[in-house]
Amino acid sequence: MSTKSLVITSIAADTLEVLHTYARECQSRNISFIMIGDTKSPEKFHIDGCDFWSVDRQLTLDSKFAKLCPTRHYARKNIGYIIALQNGTEEIVETDDDNLPRAEFWQPKSKTVSAHDIKEQGWVNVYNYFSDKFIWPRGLPLEELQKPSAPLSDFPIKDILCPIQQGLADENPDVDAVYRLTYPLPLDFKKGMNIALGNNAWSPFNSQNTYWYKEAFPLLYLPAYCSFRMTDIWRSYVAQRIAWANGWSVLFHEATVWQERNQHNLLKDFEDEIPGYLNNYKICQELGNLNIKGGKDNMLDDLLTCYDMLTGKGFVGKEEDELVRSWCDDISKIW
Repeated sequence: MSTKSLVITSIAADTLEVLHTYARECQSRNISFIMIGDTKSPEKFHIDGCDFWSVDRQLTLDSKFAKLCPTRHYARKNIGYIIALQNGTEEIVETDDDNLPRAEFWQPKSKTVSAHDIKEQGWVNVYNYFSDKFIWPRGLPLEELQKPSAPLSDFPIKDILCPIQQGLADENPDVDAVYRLTYPLPLDFKKGMNIALGNNAWSPFNSQNTYWYKEAFPLLYLPAYCSFRMTDIWRSYVAQRIAWANGWSVLFHEATVWQERNQHNLLKDFEDEIPGYLNNYKICQELGNLNIKGGKDNMLDDLLTCYDMLTGKGFVGKEEDELVRSWCDDISKIW
């Protein structure tokens, strides 16, 4: 049994070379490669070393969530996490089908990492520390873009517990439509730095090159009843808030993938990101005010506390209430 799983959701054909790359590399390292399809996936799909799940196959799972999750949505990636947990995985790495792995992507990781310890800074533009150019991560509130960053030398290097770890992506990094419409790409990030954001140091992280240890698995949950462009960003805010209550930091490290971005309509991306531009700051204010208890026994309840706020305040649709509870029901049986 593999103790590590790679999870991707994709509607690509089995001829896509990057999927073959992931399959080969996973096979050689005894990593389980789980790929979640959707209604637009090809009828026939086979790659040696890739455990492909069509929608019909997903519905055979012992999972309330799989039966309730809407189709044609990135949140179906949650089903891949559930499958990995049911298979007994201890670590999950996730990416997308337009991210190409470097050798460093496959190197062994540790949940305790030597990193710059950043806390109590409010919003932090992490990309500032990895580039001399003006750049910010997708999900950073626009009203925070001009906030000066404290010198990295102000933050000591310590051994820090980081069960959630975000790797960056070179060439076509994860930035919002405002950036793509106004600044040039490609761009590569600096190497050799680890930055850990702890209590009250906010930064969005994505689902494109992210590593999760078992204790943080419930926080993988991607909401479905919100914009596709916000699902992983709003997940990251919830995960950070609960991580702090557990004494964890979120690690950001150098790029271990580069992105050959799938075709996007940038104005459509901009439209889909408007809920974030208007609400990212507010959401984190509200999360910061919640009574989050911390501890493994409380983690699923803490997750529900966050989503009750998100749906109650209208940031996420009320349909999310039933869906996130089905996730918690599934996870409580296998985590």
